[in-house]
Amino acid sequence: MTDTEKLVVRNLFKVFGDDPQEGVRLYRDGLGKADIFEKTGLTLGVCDASFSVREGEIFVVMGLSGSGKSTLVRMLNRLIEPTAGEIVVNGVDIARMSEKELIEFRRKHISMVFQSFALMPHLTVLQNTAFGLELSAVAKDDREQRAMAALEQVGLGAWGNSYPNELSGGMQQRVGLARALANDPTIMLMDEAFSALDPLIRSEMQDELVALQEEQARTIVFISHDLDEAMRIGDRIAIMEGGRVVQVGTPDEILNNPADDYVKSFFRGVDVSNVLTAGDVAVKQDVVIYERDGNVRAALQRVGKAGREFAYIVDKRQHFHGVVSVTSLEAEAKTTKPELHNAFLSDIEPLKASTSIGEIIGTVAQSPCGLPVVDDNNRYLGVVSRALLLEALNREGAEND
Repeated sequence: MTDTEKLVVRNLFKVFGDDPQEGVRLYRDGLGKADIFEKTGLTLGVCDASFSVREGEIFVVMGLSGSGKSTLVRMLNRLIEPTAGEIVVNGVDIARMSEKELIEFRRKHISMVFQSFALMPHLTVLQNTAFGLELSAVAKDDREQRAMAALEQVGLGAWGNSYPNELSGGMQQRVGLARALANDPTIMLMDEAFSALDPLIRSEMQDELVALQEEQARTIVFISHDLDEAMRIGDRIAIMEGGRVVQVGTPDEILNNPADDYVKSFFRGVDVSNVLTAGDVAVKQDVVIYERDGNVRAALQRVGKAGREFAYIVDKRQHFHGVVSVTSLEAEAKTTKPELHNAFLSDIEPLKASTSIGEIIGTVAQSPCGLPVVDDNNRYLGVVSRALLLEALNREGAEND
């Protein structure tokens, strides 16, 4: 994920009623949503929403029913016309586009996946997937090739000639996802896309989306009312209440620093093991030895002086190489030609920084030492020990006491 802003929303409003601009004016004058409705009969669906979505991230918008999240996402491609504000994609405000410009923009830059699968029963899976391309007048051979590539991405390459009624619900939603992917969109909007699926299939689709994101890093705005889903797939989350965007942040940021009691109530009782990662918990508090400078006896001396049992070996660029112990160093020191790498413990594997702590509890608990944590480039970030893990897991309980 990069920090480039792909989509920027500024002061966006949607007011339903006969004089929507009056609703915007009254809101800006300080009246609340309920007061405006009582005074004018106007309903504020979205109130002064501002946020940005970075290129290549999954940005989840969540809130309770009636919070404005579905209205918001439909304004992002102008299925619902905004009353006021800006929706800027790649520096262009689509809120100001003509109908012709908007149609072209949708064809090239944005796709949407709905909660309902919306598959046409008389068309094959391949034809359903290619349908948007057909509407865009893409030549048959080209659209079928692109549609098949999209089906392959979601694991349905062998089902191209089947019909929707031959597929399970999860497979039908995969076709809907493939149809959006076939357009090769700059931004993908997903409105409660997995809500109609049973819990097991829903979990599989969430995994599928995250896996696709690892490969392609598309920009995705995902609407959800499910906190577990938001925490599982979202790089960042926007919390909505009463048409307002109350807070935007990573799951960890919102969990630890909720903006108000409404946000805090959302996250009360959240299992932090599904939110925090190994990288969030890791600390550099153990002995670190640079491999090029270390010989076995010097390493043994350093570990002993620090009063530690283990040490972590890195190179000058902080790339992780292995873990040694006092016992393994003492044994290697007795050989005719001691080498530091020969003292590495063979059964210690580093943890990826992105791994949730819920996935590593058993591994850490059974390890004789704190486990090293590395980033995607194998750079050493620190150690996760049993004590650190317990401290992280107890954080929620301590805050609620």
